[in-house]
Amino acid sequence: MSRIGAVSLLVRDYDEAIAFYVGTLGFELTSDLDMGGGKRWVTVTPKGGQTALLLAKATTPEQVARIGDQAGGRVWLFLETDDFARDHAAWTAAGVTFREAPRHEPYGVVAVFEDLYGNAWDLIQPAGGL
Repeated sequence: MSRIGAVSLLVRDYDEAIAFYVGTLGFELTSDLDMGGGKRWVTVTPKGGQTALLLAKATTPEQVARIGDQAGGRVWLFLETDDFARDHAAWTAAGVTFREAPRHEPYGVVAVFEDLYGNAWDLIQPAGGL
């Protein structure tokens, strides 16, 4: 058996990223370990999810340049939900930027939103459910 355990996400600051993913989007903080020298192993996971985001603080000029542009402007991550209307309303009220109005596609209800750095994500409620 195999699975993707984590996907790294370049961030400016660990604590601001935790505040957004945990405080705004409702993810769970699954680890925050001091690795020494200002480096931390920080993971956040959507509630009920298995794959974590590893919040990786950018430390080189090349990494800093990629913050908010990890996919070259395309949608980068696809977050599935069991209640699109609930999450869309809560996140809109919390100030999350949606680039479009919700739309119905053959695969489900979807809208593109931005994380705190501008990376594009899809919020999707799959047509067949989770």
